[in-house]
Amino acid sequence: MVNRPDSNARRLKRHKRVRGRLGGVPERPRLNVFRSGKNIYAQIIDDTRGVTLVSASSVEKDFEGPGGNRAGARKVGLAVAAKAKEKGISAVVFDRGGYIYHGRVRELAEGAREGGLEF
Repeated sequence: MVNRPDSNARRLKRHKRVRGRLGGVPERPRLNVFRSGKNIYAQIIDDTRGVTLVSASSVEKDFEGPGGNRAGARKVGLAVAAKAKEKGISAVVFDRGGYIYHGRVRELAEGAREGGLEF
């Protein structure tokens, strides 16, 4: 029997460790990333109030194209940046959610920077 490590449990452990040091305040809310096999999601969260200020994902109705690749992740980053600008948010703290900064997570971050968010 093959005994494989649970990679999602390890990711959640990393995420919990980072969240102990990282938090979103009203001046610099937290840009959180979650990626599934087929889609990617981004939220801007104010942790002091426990409120999601802005969200964007590849499952929204106005999203075109596949959401499970790097191009889709960049589109989600641009979308979350545009929605943040409408709400007056210009600076955020990037929370990669325990994922490595590579591939779709990196493309989402670069798309958000391209859209005008600072982090």
